[in-house]
Amino acid sequence: MKLNLKRPLAFFDLEATGTNVGIDRIVEISVIKLNPEEKEEVKTWRINPGVAIPLETSLVHGIYDDDVKDEPAFSVVGAEIAEFIGNSDLAGYNSNKFDIPMLMEEFLRAGIPFDIDNRYFVDVQNIFHQMEQRTLKAAYLFYCNKEIINAHSAEADTRATMEVLLAQIEKYKDADFIDKKGNSLKPIVNDIEALHHFTNLNRPVDFAGRMVFNEQGEEVFNFGKHKGKKVEDVFTVEPSYYAWMMQGDFPLYTKRKLEEIYSRWNAKKAAERRERPAQSKTEQEKPTPPVDKPAAVSKAAENRPQKEFRKPDNRNNTYNNRPPKKDEPARPVDDDMLKLLTDKFKKG
Repeated sequence: MKLNLKRPLAFFDLEATGTNVGIDRIVEISVIKLNPEEKEEVKTWRINPGVAIPLETSLVHGIYDDDVKDEPAFSVVGAEIAEFIGNSDLAGYNSNKFDIPMLMEEFLRAGIPFDIDNRYFVDVQNIFHQMEQRTLKAAYLFYCNKEIINAHSAEADTRATMEVLLAQIEKYKDADFIDKKGNSLKPIVNDIEALHHFTNLNRPVDFAGRMVFNEQGEEVFNFGKHKGKKVEDVFTVEPSYYAWMMQGDFPLYTKRKLEEIYSRWNAKKAAERRERPAQSKTEQEKPTPPVDKPAAVSKAAENRPQKEFRKPDNRNNTYNNRPPKKDEPARPVDDDMLKLLTDKFKKG
């Protein structure tokens, strides 16, 4: 069975200090590059991660601190790795969730250019899990009827992954698959683009899956209190969420994609702000239409005699169109007046 390739396909596998994409470091990477002319190239690098390898991790992949203490750092060999991969599409086992984002973190951390926007990604585990639901060891036994020799070494796992994909294409070439909408498909074909779409059903924006595309192609959060909400809508109601994520323990590639969305959202808001003053100015410049009075009312108002109005004269608290009152002597207080006052202010 041969893969139908339009450009190189690079199978690769990583061994690392752990499984946290944002924190852990690569200690070994092996790449098997298949070219369209069927030429195979293989390279493996041991890498000094710059941090201690936990014992529990070393017990899994068999690489200890002493094994990598004299090896180069990723910043030294990263450019060589990028050049070897070249423009290849990428394939691996659980590569969409671990190997590709881990590799991207190392490239970003070292400042080494590596564009992944125009590549296809084939995750062999996704094919396996959606069709059979097993592990790599079981997959190799199931599809290839073989046991992995020297399991958990990067090259052995990489070669097993490559052989599993070839066997999957052969086994499922006419197999039906029912998607979440109830559509019946035959997704396993000898075409890298088709396999890319089938192994990326969740349509992640970033490899960590913190953001995914909805059916309209819009980015939505896939975790936390804003899960299911459009990223731009969250920026509108809670702009501080962007700062929280950028300062948090999220993978660098997640932050890069978040920054792209934030910049786009900011540009939209700035455009809206520029349009609003222009609209307000246009509205202000519109002439106020005259209010037409009925002819009969206007004529009657013109013929009505005008009343003379005089302002109050504050000096003597009188209207100056009335004669002032004459001063009268004050009346002496008598018993009747006292009785009236007593009745007026006495408690009820």
